[in-house]
Amino acid sequence: MFFYGVIMCVGGLGATTANVIVGFASAIVDNIPVMFAVLEMNPDMSHGQWLLVTLTAGVGGSMLSIGSAAGVAVMGAARGVYTFFRRLKWSWAILHGYIASIATHFWVNAAAFT
Repeated sequence: MFFYGVIMCVGGLGATTANVIVGFASAIVDNIPVMFAVLEMNPDMSHGQWLLVTLTAGVGGSMLSIGSAAGVAVMGAARGVYTFFRRLKWSWAILHGYIASIATHFWVNAAAFT
């Protein structure tokens, strides 16, 4: 219910803004509960916006290692080698990739936003 309320409040900002914020939310919390909250709300969005929310949730989860199940698993398996702070030093590059993926999505799938 908490994620549902957060996503509902963010949804009032507009579909594109909300979908980008969903990506940032999935960096902090695993993307499965975040996407479950979005799917449960069943918002009225164009096909392009649905593609955007799946893109941002997937790529956004990689911004921090705690946002993806794979990142958490690697931190557990490679103790001392792969740490949160070692991953954090690359967050700037991952953020640029996140922004570039959104821009590319708008460029490639422009027709899907109608």
